[in-house]
Amino acid sequence: MLRTDPCYAKYVRILEEELRPAMGCTEPIAVAYAAAKARAVLGALPERILAEVSGNILKNVKSVVVPHTGGLRGIPSAAAAGAVAGDEDAELEVISRVSEEEIAAISDYLAKTPIEVRFVDTPHIFDIRITAFHGTDEAYVRIADYHTNVVCVRRNGETLLEKECGESREEGLTDRSCLSIEGIADFADSVDLDDVRAILERQIAFNMAIAEEGLRGNYGANIGRTVLRGREYDINYKMRAYAAAASDARMNGCELPVVINSGSGNQGITASVPVIVYARENGIPHEDLLRALCVSNLVTTHLKTGIGRLSAYCGAVSAGAGAGAGLAWLRGGRYEMIAHTVVNAVAVTSGIICDGAKASCAAKIASAVDAGLLGLAMYEDGNQFFGGDGIVKRGVENTIRAVGQLARVGMEQTDREIIQLMLDPVSEEQETR
Repeated sequence: MLRTDPCYAKYVRILEEELRPAMGCTEPIAVAYAAAKARAVLGALPERILAEVSGNILKNVKSVVVPHTGGLRGIPSAAAAGAVAGDEDAELEVISRVSEEEIAAISDYLAKTPIEVRFVDTPHIFDIRITAFHGTDEAYVRIADYHTNVVCVRRNGETLLEKECGESREEGLTDRSCLSIEGIADFADSVDLDDVRAILERQIAFNMAIAEEGLRGNYGANIGRTVLRGREYDINYKMRAYAAAASDARMNGCELPVVINSGSGNQGITASVPVIVYARENGIPHEDLLRALCVSNLVTTHLKTGIGRLSAYCGAVSAGAGAGAGLAWLRGGRYEMIAHTVVNAVAVTSGIICDGAKASCAAKIASAVDAGLLGLAMYEDGNQFFGGDGIVKRGVENTIRAVGQLARVGMEQTDREIIQLMLDPVSEEQETR
């Protein structure tokens, strides 16, 4: 792909837009961001907060630890953190710099301040509406469709910002229709690495740091350490373990940032960490690693474009296929090998559901990476899934479209049922017995 090709600049911009740093799980961070914005518009610390959110926000914030809160979980905790200690200009790093005094203040504020959470029936899968009150004043901030997309700001009924939003619109982002597996492979071979080096180096540094911390510490269900135990010298297990360990840490309160992909830290981890581990273990030149990360990240984004930011379809599946694609590139494969790896991988794991952000995400990541490795191994052994095998279609782009339709349309009712099950108090009550 020549640098003068219009797609070249789009691919670079897509990497810049998708590979962003974030502190903690991105859905509670988006809640904190909205609350910080509302406090700034209000001009005072809110005396009361109303958080109205879509079902997928409820699902993805309910069980995950909000960083820099002393281990607090849930929407009220995220809103409190943003209101008390959030930097409203820092977007997904809104609570990345919180002092010990502020952590104590967040807990005290949460204990004393009414924070009401309401489910809002909305066509937008991603929808956060924060109303903050102080005396007779109130401020309203709405984020819709993706994590930093502020679509409405009001103070005391006066509209300060309002822009149109649609169910799948991502205002201001580069058109993803230029993405294709063939184009991605071509771009990775030809890209001037100085155009993408800074964002990829940051991904390597951040995501490997949290992976190593996950293996050192005691986080969640310790999936990474469990996968690695007794298999420390097996590269396939090591790739799975490091990716899972990063999620162990991230889902359970580790206060290290990650570089995300398609709005998700777990997807950013899954797409990158196995590729980095493989390259380091095999002494692969660093520039080749950077090119392989172009493949893994762009393939992940390509798969997620048709699915959407949030879904009943586990995002790790797409990122695991992306990791397999990046590994295929490192092993000398190009379009054909990458395409077959992606098809094989999604054929194996497309049934994994997303039931919110929590400790078990790490186990799903381990499975998704394993599927990517299996998809690659199948191709290298001369095996593949064919069009007509379940949802697999003839041609990689047709299969990617089928997966997008399955996740976005076919699993709508599944998503509603998952949310209902997660919010059923009887289920939680029985769990404690």
